[in-house]
Amino acid sequence: MNKNDIKILLVDDEPDILEIVGYNLKNEGYEVFTAENGLEAIKVAKKQLPHLILLDIMMPEMDGIEACEKIRKIKTLENVIIAFLTARGEDYSQVAGFEAGADDYITKPIKPKVLISKIKSLLRRLKSDTIEEEDNLKIGDIVIDRDEYVIYKSNKKIELPRKEFELFSLLTSKPGKVFKREAILDTVWGNEVVVGGRTIDVHIRKLREKIGDDYFKTVKGVGYKFVLKGQDK
Repeated sequence: MNKNDIKILLVDDEPDILEIVGYNLKNEGYEVFTAENGLEAIKVAKKQLPHLILLDIMMPEMDGIEACEKIRKIKTLENVIIAFLTARGEDYSQVAGFEAGADDYITKPIKPKVLISKIKSLLRRLKSDTIEEEDNLKIGDIVIDRDEYVIYKSNKKIELPRKEFELFSLLTSKPGKVFKREAILDTVWGNEVVVGGRTIDVHIRKLREKIGDDYFKTVKGVGYKFVLKGQDK
């Protein structure tokens, strides 16, 4: 996908952030749209269908957490990448962001070059037009559709946010194997991403709610593994 075809929605109530970050993004060749609060962000997102949304948390009218939750419920935006761009680095704030359906978390202030590098990393998750479709993976009564970012359990469709899908794909790549927490963070979130220790726990809990508690086993002090029913002795 060409840079000029990629749309980025930048949402922040600080004019300086919109101007500086927006300038750097446009300078890279991206098509940039802006909004000053959550309500405006939803309207712009529905109209422009961006590939990536950079969303501040603390804003008037509607904060970023609520806006993220509402955007995740819009069918035409179900695959958009959402990253919170905020000065709040507390662990609870990050957990709230991931609970709302965010893919990533970027703490400001951040140097323009670092931000651009981070955005390029996020955009690599977009499906390339040159990549051939992979066959669906079947594990027990579960089918994983990597192309559509959905799974089917007993023929019932279950849609997952991007990070939940990536975590589920990692665990199911080797059923029965214990994935250490450090390896999960490195594979799913990347080395450059600083997230709270509870982030994995939040995503595992959501997967358990949607797919079934018995499929996911906690190995205390180590990490998690995926098991098929009846095979975990």
